[in-house]
Amino acid sequence: MKKLAISLMLSLGLVVGAQAGDAASGQKISGACAACHSKDGNSAAPSFPKLAGLGEKYLLKQLKDFKSGTRSNAIMAGQLAALNDTQMADLAAYFASQTRTVGYAAKDKVALGEKIFRAGNRATGVPACLACHGAKGEGMSAAGFPALGGQHGAYVKAQLVAFQEDKRNNDASKVMRDIAGRMSNKEIDAVSSYIQGLH
Repeated sequence: MKKLAISLMLSLGLVVGAQAGDAASGQKISGACAACHSKDGNSAAPSFPKLAGLGEKYLLKQLKDFKSGTRSNAIMAGQLAALNDTQMADLAAYFASQTRTVGYAAKDKVALGEKIFRAGNRATGVPACLACHGAKGEGMSAAGFPALGGQHGAYVKAQLVAFQEDKRNNDASKVMRDIAGRMSNKEIDAVSSYIQGLH
């Protein structure tokens, strides 16, 4: 919990230096993104994240991390290679301004998924997801914590597993790596499904 509080404070401290993007300019250069993420950021393929409504600060950080190699993905690095900071900020503003579509949670995973999302697991030290991501999965935009509600369950699961296995390392103070590392595979599966239907 201490790491979570420190990360939150660090994230809030970075708000002052954040570059605000222009959504209209972002829309004009978003064509290449549509192949994987769809025109409005609501990807049809569960392996590609929905960018719509994800949060401008969070999106901009991910774009910069992909470009710099801090977050590893050859396709994203290639797509961003020619973009400057202003263009990435504009893309982040555009996708953040879009409305996310919502899916459905698997009925047999709702009870455990909701428990983890709303209360965590005290026995293993897993905090409630809603502490950073909001009661309805709306996120904390100013802090750079992404909106999760409605995100593809398969994508959420893949990211939690990547954090769990220390293959994704662009989280401040290792907060998500620590949390995912305390979760069982069954908990990850259930909370990912629950998030897909959360709105």
